[in-house]
Amino acid sequence: MAGIYLHIPFCKQACHYCDFHFLTSMKNKEAMVAALTKEIDLRKDELGGEMIETIYFGGGTPSVLSTDEIEFLIESVYQNFEVVDSPEITLEANPDDLSTDQITQLRNTRINRLSIGIQSFFDDDLKMMNRAHNASEAQKSLAEATHRFDNISIDLIYGVPGMSDEKWKQNIETALSFGVPHISSYALTVEPKTALKKLIATGQIAAPKDEVAASHFRILVETLEASGFVHYELSNFGKPGYFSRNNSAYWLGKKYLGIGPSAHSYDGVSRSWNVSNNSLYLKSMAKDELPGETEVLSVADRYNEYIMTGLRTIWGVSLEKVETDFGKKYVDYLMGESKRFIDDGLLSLENNVLKTTLAGKFLCDGIASDLFLV
Repeated sequence: MAGIYLHIPFCKQACHYCDFHFLTSMKNKEAMVAALTKEIDLRKDELGGEMIETIYFGGGTPSVLSTDEIEFLIESVYQNFEVVDSPEITLEANPDDLSTDQITQLRNTRINRLSIGIQSFFDDDLKMMNRAHNASEAQKSLAEATHRFDNISIDLIYGVPGMSDEKWKQNIETALSFGVPHISSYALTVEPKTALKKLIATGQIAAPKDEVAASHFRILVETLEASGFVHYELSNFGKPGYFSRNNSAYWLGKKYLGIGPSAHSYDGVSRSWNVSNNSLYLKSMAKDELPGETEVLSVADRYNEYIMTGLRTIWGVSLEKVETDFGKKYVDYLMGESKRFIDDGLLSLENNVLKTTLAGKFLCDGIASDLFLV
């Protein structure tokens, strides 16, 4: 089983914290949709006949596409690949794009899962992030979407400068009041070359504090688990039966094909990525050329990736898999390096599976990097 990711590189405006690839000009939108379908056709043999179980529209802001354009892209996947009977087909969407009419039209497409970028239910936070929607639109879009879609995920950001624990709790409680079955939540991070980085450097916005993010993370985990959510990946919480099949495939090492500028692909032994430039991408597609690079992963690379993804999930790191896929020396190395984290109560070892404890979850990326074989 494999997945297909479609990168839609357009946004109405740039969020201050975002370092993903996109343009705010829509002038080449039609040409881009045509180019995406061409890339799908050019790469139809890359997955070796694997069945497609997920199709994911990411970006950028895929909800800037018309429903006809969305259906056109989905149909292109169906024409070039064998798709399972009931695939998960997700559209990332912003609240300001989800009018009643648009949600009704989306319900008539093959999209069966919405991932809505709420980020916060407070106007001051949304203004600081430079989001295109306001708090009222966030609530209205959710009210409309939950009437027509069963499978909905929302994004929330924590660790926002000046956000109290109480305000963060209100964000979570508001999300829960809509009955959404999946929540993805991320700490506000300061990436290079973003507007947020400049605003902090010039003193216009305070820098996020690790201790605030850690407190918000604890509140998030406790509140959502008490509400019946499973914390199945560091940033992802789902009711049983509502885990993201697309994202779970990444963490479980399944193959996926990334279509569009800046999109990444993985075939089990190598990783490839397209150029992060809309103009160059369109020019390459016009010549039937794939504008990307490929890196063949070494055994150590694949071991390191498995440690990183495994420790972020409830499935953990299987010592049996490490020995089968990488060799006995990797098991010996892993056990030697992980002993101090087990002794400190940050990792646990049960039934030959290494997992982060509650205390270790917020630190798991740092723990993983200490277990890498360099």
